[in-house]
Amino acid sequence: GGAAGLVAAAEAAEMGAQGTLFEKNRVLGCKLRITGKGRCNVTNDCTVQDFMANVPGNPRFLWSALNRMAPSDTMAMFEALGVPLKTERGARVFPVSDRAGDIAGALVTRCHKAGVEVIGEAVTAVKPLNGVSNDSSADHKFEISTAQNKYIFDCVIIATGGKSYPRTGSDGDGYRFARELGHTVTPLSPSLVPIVCRGNDCRDMQGLSLKNVGLRITPASGGKAVYEDFGEMMFTHFGLTGPMILSASAHLPDIAPGRYVAHIDLKPALEPAKLDTRLLADFAKYSNRDFANALDSLLPQKMIPTVIRRSGIPPHLKVNLITREQRRRL
Repeated sequence: GGAAGLVAAAEAAEMGAQGTLFEKNRVLGCKLRITGKGRCNVTNDCTVQDFMANVPGNPRFLWSALNRMAPSDTMAMFEALGVPLKTERGARVFPVSDRAGDIAGALVTRCHKAGVEVIGEAVTAVKPLNGVSNDSSADHKFEISTAQNKYIFDCVIIATGGKSYPRTGSDGDGYRFARELGHTVTPLSPSLVPIVCRGNDCRDMQGLSLKNVGLRITPASGGKAVYEDFGEMMFTHFGLTGPMILSASAHLPDIAPGRYVAHIDLKPALEPAKLDTRLLADFAKYSNRDFANALDSLLPQKMIPTVIRRSGIPPHLKVNLITREQRRRL
């Protein structure tokens, strides 16, 4: 009953199958309704090639699926279902209403119109009645077990999601079903997750959101950046989160404590010389103030104590006494 299950059930029913959808939550599309801060980033308005170029790991795995249903097809599907869409920065596509519920609701309505039966029971097992076989031409039937009943079907689509959000139903059941059906499940690792940071800087700035900043992540051992981006992020009590950070996490292989360094560019539009000119103008404006009271025009209030500490400049030093080298460090 998630996004994939709803679309698969509707497509199958519209093609003549007698579709049955199992969902253990009280509502269909539970996780879909909270994605994108409740706005639902439906897809990206880009070509299949651009889409695959931004998939870390093994993009060719998606080649067949994306060529059968490209991002443009996904957009056309929702428009046809009565959900107007809009494209924002980064080619991200959202419903015009900014309500994820409109996306989920459209899929649920489509299933109902197609005659899909919805069974509100949690699936506990999926097994072929004739045993596991690699013969795709074999005439198998499948038994679906729940705590309450057993059901027999000609074929089954397992669309459980991964293990990303147990409270919405994505608790890893699909991996167990896959193993029991004879598939190999490779080691799992989280993706699209916040990043935990050492030290107290993030904790001291928790709750502070930044927009239009640059992010570059490099190995702690040195070398070229493994990820670069521009956008929004937020400090938390444990580290970093926000759209840009979640995207970065998918590009950090074998993530482990101390393995990577995040570099945040607060003024990506300013070259060092122009930033220094800006600093000189601020310091001239606040020439009789202490350094600690002269950064209000430059930085968010919640960030100032952390920046002062990291700069090494005495907080009570008058700004008209700050040297060129101290400005460079700042």
